[in-house]
Amino acid sequence: MPTLTLKNIPEDLYARLKRRAEIHRRSLNSEVLFCLEQALKSHAVEPETLLARARQLREKTRAHPIDEATFNAAKRAGRP
Repeated sequence: MPTLTLKNIPEDLYARLKRRAEIHRRSLNSEVLFCLEQALKSHAVEPETLLARARQLREKTRAHPIDEATFNAAKRAGRP
């Protein structure tokens, strides 16, 4: 099994990881592996679920149509 060494871990990050490990009754190594697994796991998306959500949003906004000029003005206003 491969080994990974981390260097220059900020003290506050190390302290938070150590505290989480204590709370979950895991070793620091196990907590880091758990955090990495959670951060990197893929989330399968069902196309029908995504389409259903898009349809809900479209229906929700249908009563408030917006023309292209207003839309572009709102985009420009939101930019620095």
